[in-house]
Amino acid sequence: MRHRIADVATAVVVWVATLLTTTTGDHLRDGVALSFAAVACGVLVVRRRWPYPVLLISTVAAEAYLAKVYGGGGTLVLAAPLFALYTVAEAAARRRSLWVAAVLVLLIGAFHTAVKSGHLLGAENVALAALGGLALAAGEAARNRHAYHAEAELRARERITAERLQLARDLHDSVGHHLALINVQAGVAGHVLPDGPAPLRETLEQIRQSSRSALDELRDAVGLLRRPGEPAAPLEPAVGMATLDDLLAGFERAGLRITCRRDDECRLTPAADLVAYRVVQESLTNVRKHAGPVPVQVVLRPAGDMFLVLVENDGPRVPRPVEAHGLTGMRERVTALGGDVQAGPRPLGGFRVRARLPHGRPA
Repeated sequence: MRHRIADVATAVVVWVATLLTTTTGDHLRDGVALSFAAVACGVLVVRRRWPYPVLLISTVAAEAYLAKVYGGGGTLVLAAPLFALYTVAEAAARRRSLWVAAVLVLLIGAFHTAVKSGHLLGAENVALAALGGLALAAGEAARNRHAYHAEAELRARERITAERLQLARDLHDSVGHHLALINVQAGVAGHVLPDGPAPLRETLEQIRQSSRSALDELRDAVGLLRRPGEPAAPLEPAVGMATLDDLLAGFERAGLRITCRRDDECRLTPAADLVAYRVVQESLTNVRKHAGPVPVQVVLRPAGDMFLVLVENDGPRVPRPVEAHGLTGMRERVTALGGDVQAGPRPLGGFRVRARLPHGRPA
């Protein structure tokens, strides 16, 4: 609305100035001349929507008006096509706007040379070329300013999105992991102490239910933070393979029987180190949540120019699960490094997660 008001005001000011600077009085009684001036200035109202047609119509109408009032001034009508030229330079690519400006100035200059002054380098032609260059430069500056603000806004949105995704993953991977362990360990403690004191059993049950509720609320919060199709969050190492033994020990205390084969000689980049840890963590969390205390095999070793992370567990045959936030985050982390993930049920029962990471590529 603000731009429309400004365009209307511009058209009215140029039209009034054109009429006031036309020295002959006959133009005020010449309906054709008034119509040409009105068209040349009036189309500026829609210059932002149709810049090229407005430039063409305004230029032709302005020259027709000058021809109609020949010798009677009125050159301020050329401000209308100059405003249109500014809009073209603001909206179009630089090379295109340069060609349009050159053609416009040459056409108007040719008209002035043939009809009015008869001199190619007359004062009016020189002034017209200077004003055309000024309009072009102003439009180019406005376009660059708009592009700069748009890029800054885009970068700000990308930064906010990355921070939100990083928060969602940290909540799921760290807080969710510990809450899941609390829930499992409380359930195990209640199972091995069936004849314990009633207050103790009640406390363990409350811990289990509270941790379960906290996990549900955390899942809802992560679902609000994550949106389908968003770019992967930046990978900032906080834990890694150096703390893998503590991770495995925590799951073993929760009832998993883990066999781990790992190659400690392979040196991973910081990002690959973190992602490998997260793959193992998420896989073991899913095993404990969905399969219970079953045997689990973890394999960590180089495979050519890739690093293999394999986690598979025994158990009954299960249908292919719907991919949840954990598997989605795992897949995004791995593919962000140029790797790949395969996750699904094994033919003879249980589940397998197989991820490959480029261990020699810079993070």
